Amino acid sequence: MEASLQTILQQFEHLKIQLDEITSATNNFDDETNCIGYGGFGKVYKGEVSLAERRSMAAIKRLDRRHGQGEAEFLKEITMLSRYKHENLISLLGFCYQGDEAILVYEHASRGSLDRHLNSPHLTWSQRIKICLGAAKGLRHLHDPKETHQRLIHCDVKGGNILLDDHWNAKLADFGFSIMGPANDLHSTVINLAAGTLGYIDPLYHLTNTLTKESDVYSFGVVLFEVLFGRLCYTHSNGHVQQILVPTWKKCYEEKKLKDIVFKDPTIQPLEQSALEIFSDIAYLCLKESRDARPKMAEVVTELESALESQELLKSLELAANEEFKGEWNKHRSYYEEITMSAENPVNYRSEVELMRLMFKGVLLKGGKTWLSLNKKGEQCEMISIAECLDPKFKCESTSR
Repeated sequence: MEASLQTILQQFEHLKIQLDEITSATNNFDDETNCIGYGGFGKVYKGEVSLAERRSMAAIKRLDRRHGQGEAEFLKEITMLSRYKHENLISLLGFCYQGDEAILVYEHASRGSLDRHLNSPHLTWSQRIKICLGAAKGLRHLHDPKETHQRLIHCDVKGGNILLDDHWNAKLADFGFSIMGPANDLHSTVINLAAGTLGYIDPLYHLTNTLTKESDVYSFGVVLFEVLFGRLCYTHSNGHVQQILVPTWKKCYEEKKLKDIVFKDPTIQPLEQSALEIFSDIAYLCLKESRDARPKMAEVVTELESALESQELLKSLELAANEEFKGEWNKHRSYYEEITMSAENPVNYRSEVELMRLMFKGVLLKGGKTWLSLNKKGEQCEMISIAECLDPKFKCESTSR
């Protein structure tokens, strides 16, 4: 393995960082002052390293072979992160393979992993949804290559592998278990005898030992419910998992009891009703037993964007609302409800805020010839097709030509 690994690593020569640089950056791997975490690969340290004539704070992951991972996972991280570039994927800055050391150097996500912030009173619901949306976009990039790269199945999607930067942007990380599949394969089925984390693993994996991109979707659904309820998907004691909460969460959704256990904190704005429904609906679909019934990550992204729009609209209305707007809205609400039903493409809404969002976006009426919308002052804005303004005789002459 040693000789073949060295041969493969030659193509990544530009990413090599000397061991002296890393030991200096980590104070010789000082656990007390520089260690910021640990996982299956080993401990993670923070430290400044020199890159392209500048110094950057980095996360430095040092392989500990006693945890069961080794050169195969080390090489996979390098090859995967060199090939897959996206704003919602953690960036590989370099590596060191020298003596007995195998070290990976990443961009530093200063706020750590998502699982540490599930019950934080400092994160608003808008921020929580944005984090989920960012992670979903990163996973969509891996699943839907659009001929730019091979499809990648992450195989270990969980809150601990979603990192957060200074601005709470989500970065999907840890590709040691990831597996590539052909871009034109609808399901990208693979066989793997050891992958994932208890509580997040696709239940069908235990029955078939097969993983697909839909397995990642299941794991992401678990993360969505963790964010919704503000806690991990399992209980544990003495370092051992005692109970997986996912079945209980699914039952709460089916019995329409989500409001009883959704994360709440008096210091943050509550989750808007339509945002709750959109968010929980897509989370539940991700957890469907049938892989065919689970949504694609592109669909998950779309739904999370809608949930964020609803939550952001509630925020903007509360900040900017005035008595004049409220009066106008209440006066015409029944009219707006009728409009949504008579639109060119009738639309459904789940709350008053979502009805407002629909009206702010606008709806097509009269066979698609009229566009009606509201501005933030509550004023109606109507755009009419030029065909409606033309003289009927002129229209006939134009049509006959």
